[in-house]
Amino acid sequence: MASKTSKIIKVALGILLLIIAIPLVVALFVHKDFQVEREVLIERPVYEVFDYVKYLRNQDNYSKWATLDTDMRQQFTGTDGTVGFISAWEGNDDVGKGEQEIVAIHDGQRIDFSIRFIEPFESNADAYIVTQGVADNQTRVVWGFDSSMPYPMNLLLLFIDLDEAIGEDYETGLQNLKAILESAEYFEADETARVETN
Repeated sequence: MASKTSKIIKVALGILLLIIAIPLVVALFVHKDFQVEREVLIERPVYEVFDYVKYLRNQDNYSKWATLDTDMRQQFTGTDGTVGFISAWEGNDDVGKGEQEIVAIHDGQRIDFSIRFIEPFESNADAYIVTQGVADNQTRVVWGFDSSMPYPMNLLLLFIDLDEAIGEDYETGLQNLKAILESAEYFEADETARVETN
C-alpha cells in the first residue's frame, strides 16, 4: 500500500514538474522585444506641431493616460522642452507610478523619451515622437514605444496583444493632439502670439 502511494506521489510530482517546465521551455523561444507605433496627419505646419509636442507637459492635454486619474500627483524637474526634463507621476491602479524623461531632441524632427515604470511593476521603455512635414500645412506625427519583457514574463506576449492595447491608447492620444492643433482656438491663439512677437 505504501509503495502504491509513493508511486502516485512520484507520478503527481512528475506531472507537476512537467506543467511548470513546459511554459518555461516555450518562453525560451518567445521574443522578448516589442514595438508599438501609430501615426496621424495634422493640418498644421511641422514647426508648429513640433513646437507643441516637444513640451512633455503638453501630453497632459492629449495623452489618454492623463485622463485615467484626475487626481494623479505629478512632479516636474528641469526645463520642459529640453533634454533632461522629467515628468514623474503617481496615481491609481490604472496609471501606477513612474517617470518620463526627455533624452534627446532633434529640432523639428524627433523627441526621444525614457519611461521608467515603478508601480505596479518595474519596467523601462523608450518612446518617441517623430514629426515630418508632408506639405506646407500638413505634418505626419508618429508616436512610438519600444520595450521588452524579460524571461519568463515574455511568455505573456503569446496571450496579450500589446500592439493593440497600447496602440489604441496612442491612437486616442494622436486624435486628441490633432483636434487640439487643428482647433480654431489653437489657431487664433497662435496667430495672436505671432502678431505680438512681430
